[in-house]
Amino acid sequence: MKARSVYDKMTSAEREVANLLKDLGIKWAYKRPVFVWDENKRPRVWTPDFYLIPFGIYIEVCGSEDFNYEYRRKILGNMGYRVIFLHLYKEPKKWKNHLMSYLKIFTDLRKNKLNEIFIKENKNFI
Repeated sequence: MKARSVYDKMTSAEREVANLLKDLGIKWAYKRPVFVWDENKRPRVWTPDFYLIPFGIYIEVCGSEDFNYEYRRKILGNMGYRVIFLHLYKEPKKWKNHLMSYLKIFTDLRKNKLNEIFIKENKNFI
């Protein structure tokens, strides 16, 4: 029996994103769970579509206009998770630029935070 590939479990939009990440040489994990507390303080486990291992950033490939992605964005953001939401069905020609822009924004935020920590720690050791 042939082993199933992770790609067999993906939607066509997820496969498109996975192929781009592969072409870019970005290692990723599929459906890595995250723990969150919802607005009623109930524990939940969600599984964004991709976790970008070298960046510590998640990607959610949005597949439906009927799903409340803003709710997820708010909850995940409040928990400190960095998540890029891609709407391939809305933005067939723009989603790649959106992804690259947010990768830069999130990595710049991380770099700035690390610089603040290093500056603070260097003052403590001088």
